[in-house]
Amino acid sequence: MPARSYTLEPQALERWNRWVAAHPAGNLLQTSQWGSLKQGFGWDWDLVTLEDGGTPVAGAIVLYRALPLRIGTIAYVPRGPVVDWKNTGQVKALLAKLHKAARKRRAWACWLEPEVIDQGPAATQLSGLGYTPSPRTIQPRSTIVVDLSPSEDEILAAMKSKTRYNIRLAERKGVTVREGSLSDIDAFYALMQETGKRDAFGIHTLEYYQRAMTLYAPEGQVALLLAELEDEPLAGPKSLAGLMVFAVGTKSWYICGGSSDRHRNLMPAYAVQWAAMRWAKARGCTTYDLWGIPDETEETLEAQFSDRSDGLWGVYRFKRGFGGQIVRYAGLWERALNPLYPLAARVYQGGQ
Repeated sequence: MPARSYTLEPQALERWNRWVAAHPAGNLLQTSQWGSLKQGFGWDWDLVTLEDGGTPVAGAIVLYRALPLRIGTIAYVPRGPVVDWKNTGQVKALLAKLHKAARKRRAWACWLEPEVIDQGPAATQLSGLGYTPSPRTIQPRSTIVVDLSPSEDEILAAMKSKTRYNIRLAERKGVTVREGSLSDIDAFYALMQETGKRDAFGIHTLEYYQRAMTLYAPEGQVALLLAELEDEPLAGPKSLAGLMVFAVGTKSWYICGGSSDRHRNLMPAYAVQWAAMRWAKARGCTTYDLWGIPDETEETLEAQFSDRSDGLWGVYRFKRGFGGQIVRYAGLWERALNPLYPLAARVYQGGQ
């Protein structure tokens, strides 16, 4: 897709990012940096807002991806839009503006992924505006969110006993966690490659992780954390586990991470998760999103996690140990903007 022929003013983006950070429904994927990140990897993006006196009151970062043969685009709003779903007038006004902007970009459909709990007012609003639940999944619909507002001791006490034991075991065995820099991305990427091969899942390119660091680091909104042994070199392939944690406002997210096959018995993956929670808490975050578990009821999750390892089941077994609450969002909703969209939808699966 060609680069945008227009420029979003830096001041407007700064206002938007500040507003998103303070909004209850604000999300990492609704920051301008996320649009810039995705632009380098097959997407284009735009910002659509409603404003009052120059201050946003609702809006959305909209990603665009070309359909096959470049016959049009899909407009996708990840974890958004950011709007008061109880305010019908505001929702209608924002979506009308969003649809107008999407049509100018030759969008055949608009996909929305609200940062709202399942069965909330968003579903009623979207149904009334021509949207239907999508059979597609882009971002995980279900996740675990850990409350970081209690003390560290209280957060530890709320974890499963085995997880708490593994965190302390890593410390006793000499596993340390340090905050890395852009120069450590190669070591992190090696961990991601090893994990992807071992657990059979896809990863992004090295350049993707480099760009994410470059975009979010200036505002202190990302940390690259690496777990290592005290008596081994601090950089390069000697790293045992690593992750990238992001923070916007009072929310934080564990988006990606990996581990080596070396010294797995020393529990470095547990050490680096706990370090990420502590990092987020220290910068004022009150929630830590573990980003993705199987989209099943809590009863099904608890009944089957010990027997299943397919899909997200393997990571659920790990993530459930850190405590927190299971949260299920409204999922992806879509509305056709072109009468031929149902035909295109059969062959287009989108992407993250």
